[in-house]
Amino acid sequence: MAEGRITRGTTGVNRLRRMDRFIAAHPALRRASDPLVVDLGYGAAHWTSLELLERLRRVRPGVRVVGIEIDPERVRAASAFAREGLSFRLGGFEVPLDGDARPAVIRAANVLRQYDEAEVPAAWARLQSRLQPGGLLLEGTCSEVGRVASWVALDHEGPQSLTLALHLSSLDELGGPSVVAERLPKVLIHRNVPGEPVHDLLRDLDAQWARQAPLSTFSPRQRFIAAVRGLRDAGWPVQGGVERWRLGEVTVAWSAVAPRL
Repeated sequence: MAEGRITRGTTGVNRLRRMDRFIAAHPALRRASDPLVVDLGYGAAHWTSLELLERLRRVRPGVRVVGIEIDPERVRAASAFAREGLSFRLGGFEVPLDGDARPAVIRAANVLRQYDEAEVPAAWARLQSRLQPGGLLLEGTCSEVGRVASWVALDHEGPQSLTLALHLSSLDELGGPSVVAERLPKVLIHRNVPGEPVHDLLRDLDAQWARQAPLSTFSPRQRFIAAVRGLRDAGWPVQGGVERWRLGEVTVAWSAVAPRL
């Protein structure tokens, strides 16, 4: 029996490009002996699963994507677009696959957003248990057109990092980096309040963005790179380097933003 429940299923072309780009660069995909990727809860249309396949094939030609949905009608509709390397099946958090197959990567985008926060740990644990050794679970959410996104990266041991991903040219119009507060993963979205680490992170990132405003003369990219560097220099455990920051990404260790009990 499929584990989970049917959610809204809202989707859109190119919506998950920021998450896809992160997966394409991740060692869990690049080093996997079996580059099998699951798009869990792909929604009302097949687009995000197809886009995921096309993007990942640029770095792993043998990648296979399985789109999993709990709504039988969505699976029926998507199956008409199956092709070599892309299939669809009915299921949920149990991640049903053929035989003893296990995915190198599970992407669960905009799925847990519609659950209660208390349900997140059990869903995480179920998905983690399905991963290959060295596998990656990416769980998060994004805006309707994908300009603002965030996700938690987990392995078998638990959550490892939080990534905020932003469309830099839109940031001033949207009110600054903390616009991502509206699109935090379910485990954090209710924690953006004084006294919680994620609130401090967004406050400090906004402050760095404002401080680096003169660099807008060169580009919002240069401004953001300087802002993330300032965040790191202020003591935040920022991961990665300029090659990621220039894309509008900032990743910090999960231990720095985990909710306080």
